[in-house]
Amino acid sequence: MSATERNPHRPVAAVLAVVVRDERILLVRRANPPDAGLWGFPGGKVEWGESLADAAVRELAEETGVTAEAIEAFTALDALDPGPEPGPVRHHHVLVAVLCRWIAGEPVAADDALEAAWFGLPALRSPRLGRSLGVDDLAARALALARRA
Repeated sequence: MSATERNPHRPVAAVLAVVVRDERILLVRRANPPDAGLWGFPGGKVEWGESLADAAVRELAEETGVTAEAIEAFTALDALDPGPEPGPVRHHHVLVAVLCRWIAGEPVAADDALEAAWFGLPALRSPRLGRSLGVDDLAARALALARRA
């Protein structure tokens, strides 16, 4: 029996809008689980028939009011939520990080964000900043890509 036959659920596609502006990265502090209270990239689920680029730009605008241009999808990550007890995974998202170039707007927290702010890499790497897993590594990769773009 295949994994699909044992569990009919499928991973959900989602995007992370990794926005670069003047060597800084835009982050939001999440209001909802699983990363409530932590800083991470704006993003969310890809809608049926929507491209990754369009989803990243839409989610960014919904969460922060910022307008950006999607440059390229540069990596994908699994986000697994095992739930409160050992056992089957409750949620599985495949997160696609999309490098975006800022066009206009100052970030204002909206939708499911508590705060929105720009961070330089040193501040983003501070152990005092509560952030989602891998945010600092993705930010560094995005800054390197943006310098070449």
